[in-house]
Amino acid sequence: MKTAIKCAAAAALIPDGASVMIGGFMGVGSPHRLIDAMVARAIRGLTVIANDTAMPGRGIGKLISAGCVARVIASHIGLNPETQAKMISGEIEVELVPQGTLVERIRAGGVGLGGVLTATGLGTPVENGKEVIEIDGNRFLLERPIRADFALIAARQADYVGNLEYTLTAHNFNPVMALAADVVMAEPEHIMPVGVIPPDAVKTPGVLVDHLLERAV
Repeated sequence: MKTAIKCAAAAALIPDGASVMIGGFMGVGSPHRLIDAMVARAIRGLTVIANDTAMPGRGIGKLISAGCVARVIASHIGLNPETQAKMISGEIEVELVPQGTLVERIRAGGVGLGGVLTATGLGTPVENGKEVIEIDGNRFLLERPIRADFALIAARQADYVGNLEYTLTAHNFNPVMALAADVVMAEPEHIMPVGVIPPDAVKTPGVLVDHLLERAV
């Protein structure tokens, strides 16, 4: 059994300068209560690895607005003008990665692969500084795996041993990020007795989850 901890206690475990994977798509499937606790703690210097930076006042956008983030690795920042402005001013370093490549690099980091070969980005600025490998006359970029110090993920339900069930678009990044970090913190909407979540619905087994956050009241 895992003892659920408060969001403030979880945020206190994340040091300044940490690299954090944060699940979600435009804030859907992101751990909102944990993000609020990180803002309240005034954490600084984070490297955030995520699909996007959501919008001002929502999800990861709150971390951007509060000055918590030094670097972003994401597939797009188009709906957050604050991220764009801070990138232009040099306050935040941004690495844009094609969405499919991003999730595959995270998956590679989670399962121990040495990298991902993809044709996406050839002949564009994405190729700059990267190794190109030719196979059977076709050229591919070698994209390196991505891992993080922490994965901060949201789930629809957890049970008391940390098994997680997701819903809809929360499947997109949360399960793969749970494989690719040294410490996994899960923020469920509900915590249920063991056995309530059908085995087929468990997408992240409890053995991967280090900290389970108390459910919202």
